[in-house]
Amino acid sequence: MTRIALVTGANQGLGFALARGLAARLAPEDLVLLTGRDAGRVASAASAVAADPATRSRVEGRVLDVSDAAAVARFAEPVDIVLSNAVGPLDPGRPQAEQADVFLDVANGGTHAVLRSFGPALRPGGRLLVVASSLGTLGHLPEPLRPRFDGVSLDEVEKAVEDWRAAIHGGTAAEPGWPDWINVPSKVAQVAAVRAVAAERRDRDLADGTLVAAVCPGLVDTRASRPWFSDFSQAQTPDEAARAVLDLVFADVDPATYGELVRFGQVLPWRGGSPARHAGLIG
Repeated sequence: MTRIALVTGANQGLGFALARGLAARLAPEDLVLLTGRDAGRVASAASAVAADPATRSRVEGRVLDVSDAAAVARFAEPVDIVLSNAVGPLDPGRPQAEQADVFLDVANGGTHAVLRSFGPALRPGGRLLVVASSLGTLGHLPEPLRPRFDGVSLDEVEKAVEDWRAAIHGGTAAEPGWPDWINVPSKVAQVAAVRAVAAERRDRDLADGTLVAAVCPGLVDTRASRPWFSDFSQAQTPDEAARAVLDLVFADVDPATYGELVRFGQVLPWRGGSPARHAGLIG
């Protein structure tokens, strides 16, 4: 049977590397759907992957804005592999409150939309992985905020994100302890969303070899990460970072990884981490 793989945010950086890696590992009859918001960049990226000598599968570029939940729902079709990688821009030179809406709409709204629309469309034995970060463990939030994301439903995760967004715009986010760097709660919310969906379908998925999980690719040297970290001596190239993610895609399902945040094949404890400013974190 033809396998269909979808990668969001795939026109550059890690997403492009994931699409290229899938195209190299899948069979000639399989299809990789490389998606992004900009039609020109998507077309260029799809052409580049298709022309790569290592590519074995078919490759098509599709325009998809994951911040538009209705568009994601219309796009959803039966798939075997979904790699949710889209992320909004975040500039350290601008106040983060000015950037919160675009960032959260893509990183969190996009994650929620993909989980809601492609979760039901995932074929038995499929893989649905949300690219997150080691910042996505619960301990990176102050303790009073942790119940908003721990053992809750996807609806409750969405409500927590919207309450946080309102607090950012209202200038009250510091009062309950929301971290200054909006990437931290965003990543925790991404992992919490995965955990919420996985909790509802765990038994059925494990019975047919399906995996739903979050993945941390480690520190990746990309245009998006460069402004936030001063030391890139241990950073990976996008192709290097994609390798471990794709190894998880093509490996047999380990029940210990189901619904968890996985980095280089190992589960990161959900309640691990501690509150810290971005200067002390590597994601």
